[in-house]
Amino acid sequence: MVRISFVGNLGKDPALRYLPNGKAVCELSVGVGRSKRDASGGWADDGTDWFRVSVWEDKAERAAESLRKGARVFVEGRFRTREYLGKDGSPRVSLEVAADAVHELARGERQERPAQAVERVEAGAKDEELDALPW
Repeated sequence: MVRISFVGNLGKDPALRYLPNGKAVCELSVGVGRSKRDASGGWADDGTDWFRVSVWEDKAERAAESLRKGARVFVEGRFRTREYLGKDGSPRVSLEVAADAVHELARGERQERPAQAVERVEAGAKDEELDALPW
């Protein structure tokens, strides 16, 4: 199992649904911008990677209630890739994350905040402890 944590923005509103067994699942589409140094030493946009994020049970319901398109989020969970054929027949890759934690970040927060959350998650912090971070 591969663990992943990242900060990105929601590309659309969360989609909440319930399975036949009654479990809630919320699907998120999270974009993570890539940048690289250009010839002048500044930063240039290098595209966006999109992740399909699944949030389960009570966390799914909370995510659907509180998150909206454009929200900046910190995501931590289990990562996998899935290969499939697109509608046009071309091979595609889906980047999927089964989230253990999704936390909304305030716009304009400095990058040290997500780094603190990553350290605490790796140390075994509970959701309540992460919610207490000064986001």
